[in-house]
Amino acid sequence: MSARPSHRLATASVALGSLLLLGLLVLPVSALVMRGGAAGVRQLGTDPELRASLALTATTATLATLITVVLGTPLAWLLARGQMIGAPIVNALLDLPLLIPHPVAGIALLLAFGRASPIGGALEHAGVMLVGSPVAIGLAMLFVAAPLYVSAAREAIARVDVRYEAVARTLGDSQWRAAWRVTRPLASRGLLAAAVVMWARAVSEFGAIVILTYNPKVASVLSYDRFNAYGLPAALPVAAVLVLLALVPLLVLRSLRVRSGLGEPAR
Repeated sequence: MSARPSHRLATASVALGSLLLLGLLVLPVSALVMRGGAAGVRQLGTDPELRASLALTATTATLATLITVVLGTPLAWLLARGQMIGAPIVNALLDLPLLIPHPVAGIALLLAFGRASPIGGALEHAGVMLVGSPVAIGLAMLFVAAPLYVSAAREAIARVDVRYEAVARTLGDSQWRAAWRVTRPLASRGLLAAAVVMWARAVSEFGAIVILTYNPKVASVLSYDRFNAYGLPAALPVAAVLVLLALVPLLVLRSLRVRSGLGEPAR
């Protein structure tokens, strides 16, 4: 009998802590959308700079995601199937961009691809200006967000039983053909969810981009620029539109999880 009050107290404490954490996460976003959401939607029709920044953001994020899907899916398959030499080192290298501060990531990219670097110098000699261009924006987005895709894609592929590939191999498929014809369709929803997560992360990037390319401005840089120049009221509509834009991939991701049964408990 004496255990019941303690159990109730523990349950109430857990519930209170959960509500507190949820409030800390939801309250700032709700305040932003409530104060700036309507103005942001109206401003879409009257502010060409905002429309251009959103188009640039979506385009570069999409291109960075597509490149990562093409190059990163085979890498994810190698890691999932244990066929990557030095896999622990590769996994550590993939995790590193997620751990370093994003302005530091921008500085690292500037050192690797800026005018003073061998690659940047060669590109400039060929008439290609990387820093200060949309290409640099896409590069920054890819650097900070691609690890999310590869990690999630690796998990999606690992959930596909390797025996399916073995059966395809016995029927005459090569290793890569079996992976394409068998594993890819079975892991397709997980791969799509991974791409959605990467796209959403790329859209929200600021720190690395602002080091490489202040102009032309993506939406996050535009919000920061208007906050510095005109204060909070000018930045609110842009920031609110970014939050509303983030809801799109979030809803897609939740839909994919429900359809694939990822939200169901394990049996």
